[in-house]
Amino acid sequence: MRVLGARARVVAALAVAGVLLVQLGGCAGQPIQGRARGVGDIDAGTAAGIPVNNDGPTGPKKGAADATLQVENADGGEMDRLAVNALSDIYAYWSERMPADFDGQRFEPIKRLASYDSKGKAIKLCGQSTADLVNAFYCNADDSVAWDRGVLLPMLDKQFGPMSVVAVLAHEMGHAVQFRLGAKSGITQTTPTIIKEQQADCYAGGFFRWVAEGKAEHFDVNTGKGLNHVLATMFFIRDPAGLSASKQGAHGLAFDRVFAFQAGFSEGPTRCARMNQDEINTRIAEKERGETEMENSRNGDVEFDNEKVQDLLKASLDEAFKRTGANPPAITYNGANCKKGNSTPPVSFCPDSNTVAIDPDAMEKIATPPKRGQEPGVDGAGIGDFAAFAEIASRYSLSIQKAVGVSLEGDKTGLRTACLTGAWAKFTDLAGTSNQSKLRLAVGDLDEAVAELLQDNSLIAADINGKQVPSGFARVEAFRIGYFEGDKGCANQFS
Repeated sequence: MRVLGARARVVAALAVAGVLLVQLGGCAGQPIQGRARGVGDIDAGTAAGIPVNNDGPTGPKKGAADATLQVENADGGEMDRLAVNALSDIYAYWSERMPADFDGQRFEPIKRLASYDSKGKAIKLCGQSTADLVNAFYCNADDSVAWDRGVLLPMLDKQFGPMSVVAVLAHEMGHAVQFRLGAKSGITQTTPTIIKEQQADCYAGGFFRWVAEGKAEHFDVNTGKGLNHVLATMFFIRDPAGLSASKQGAHGLAFDRVFAFQAGFSEGPTRCARMNQDEINTRIAEKERGETEMENSRNGDVEFDNEKVQDLLKASLDEAFKRTGANPPAITYNGANCKKGNSTPPVSFCPDSNTVAIDPDAMEKIATPPKRGQEPGVDGAGIGDFAAFAEIASRYSLSIQKAVGVSLEGDKTGLRTACLTGAWAKFTDLAGTSNQSKLRLAVGDLDEAVAELLQDNSLIAADINGKQVPSGFARVEAFRIGYFEGDKGCANQFS
């Protein structure tokens, strides 16, 4: 987050006949319909209708025979075997779905598959040298898919597991598919990059649903932690903060990329083909910014233990929810234990005293951005300031929910809490200026929210007892409803 002079958007929060209504800014443009947004079809225990199963297998299937595809420059090692098996399953998926979803059109395999080591002997692919090219890519010029077996694939495998490698290759194959479909996917040589990238993420999501349904020969993915790790990969490979979606080469922030993946997972390839500039403009989180705003945004992490920042956080939450008529809770930084009732460290809502109690040291760890190459929230790594603030906002929202008489226990409470946290995030958006200091959403903050939501111990989508919504997929959907739809989404869906 960042501190700057800004005037808050209009906020309205009403309790009507016991139904919580919270409006924290409006949704730009028209609502995006579809299951990936979760409107009218979100279940705390499923990922778009597939029951969450944390105990199911995730990764390469034991005993599955390795696929045989012709690959240039391959070394036959573990990473190449992983890539070839992934591509074989992706081929099988598109051989099934392309004719079924796109008027009988047959899927044609890739003309050229190539493996290389970015730190080894360089070769030439798509008109460029592979020296220090830590990447995986599709090249339309020669219809090729290539990957760096030396650095990129091992790094992904180490950080997120083998299914992250499958996800990256499914994305690159998504590009091959969209060019094969051409007009059916709205793609030409001049199509803006962000459309191509959002579609490719979406097509990858469609493939992963097929895997989750047990149809792949070489891989499994469970819809609990397995799918969460795939979604977390989007945080690792997102655009850098401050890169506008309108710029050539933009892929989107993790918040945007996760949406596209979820859209494909929920609704399949035909949903992906409908992604165009008008649709993307209504929901993309990253916008064009002036130079001053860009510089402020790049330096968006603030000091969590700064008293001024803590005061601004309290003021932001109070203002966001003031028209509920609820008595705002106190926020203390003397530990996360409640004198009565359950505590949920590192931050708790204590209903008897109407207090949000915080363990400052634990929250400071969450607020510290991860170092380069670290997976957010893993092995002691932090996530960023907004992840910490969102945890606090989620417990604050429980005070508002208590005041208007809704339950504070159960999965619906967890989803409602995530939704209201997303609505508060929208309130802290970058719009408006004044001389009054405010706490404002910075570029990349929504990505931190996604990363925190996918943690196994996150409170953003948890009830008063800390019971987390089982489906990470549903957690992210609920947060997004609040961010884009405010009171409409939170009230209609979770009250």
